[in-house]
Amino acid sequence: MKNLKIAIQKSGRLNEKSVQLLKNCGLDFENYKSSLITIVSNFNLEILFLRDDDIPDYVEQGIADLGIVGENVIDESLAKVDYLQRLGFGKCTLKLAVPKDSNFNDIKDLDGKSIATSYPNILGKFLKDKQISAEIHPISGSVEIAPGLGLSEAICDIVSTGGTLKNNGLKPFADVSTSEAILIGRAGLAENPILCELLQRIQSVLRAKETKYVVLNVEKTNLPQITELLQGVKSPTIVPLAEEGWVAVHTVIPEEDFWGKINTLKSAGAQGIVVMPIEKIIL
Repeated sequence: MKNLKIAIQKSGRLNEKSVQLLKNCGLDFENYKSSLITIVSNFNLEILFLRDDDIPDYVEQGIADLGIVGENVIDESLAKVDYLQRLGFGKCTLKLAVPKDSNFNDIKDLDGKSIATSYPNILGKFLKDKQISAEIHPISGSVEIAPGLGLSEAICDIVSTGGTLKNNGLKPFADVSTSEAILIGRAGLAENPILCELLQRIQSVLRAKETKYVVLNVEKTNLPQITELLQGVKSPTIVPLAEEGWVAVHTVIPEEDFWGKINTLKSAGAQGIVVMPIEKIIL
């Protein structure tokens, strides 16, 4: 069977987590730090290491079959690709920012002003939707310095923590769009068996990351209340304990409401709670 090619960022904020995701899927590959391409030894897949800005176009053109890239890069490229899976990492926000001492109070205050950005396509659509007429200055590199140099009155750039804005005397003004890492594919690839297998592996890893495996002890008299509180993959597993009148309950709990659920279970009589990470969940 012919190998598929997947493109990921060679260096930058998505590289490490993209590599880790593929390895967590059981893919075995080496020498990725010194190569532009590497072959997975135990799966029909080749990995290309590219500039993130090139990935959407390479996938659209069929040079790569798949890609892992930020949603902001896809939207800016205008490439026609299929969104296959949101990956839950590399989250950030494309924001408008203005000097701290500026008098901008409303998004409409940008009308007639100049904005520097590395994302002119995304920003242009945003301004059009808001019916704002502003001059867009496309800039590559350090967009944050543009107001200080007198090149623009505002900027539009990716913000993760806000530290860079603060260091350059800027403050967030409005959100333009949010972004995270996305698995994309070229058109017509959806039924490919290699892709289907890869997607199953990726989704099993993502499900596991979002849940915890929990074992707790409870008296049988409290069991109905405990099982009512639990929502596992299907239903909790109940195992009798050596001590008469007690059982062990095995289940999974979503990470997002983990602590609230644990405290509720304790109040309902759960004891000896053991929490373990899950490597994969395959449905």
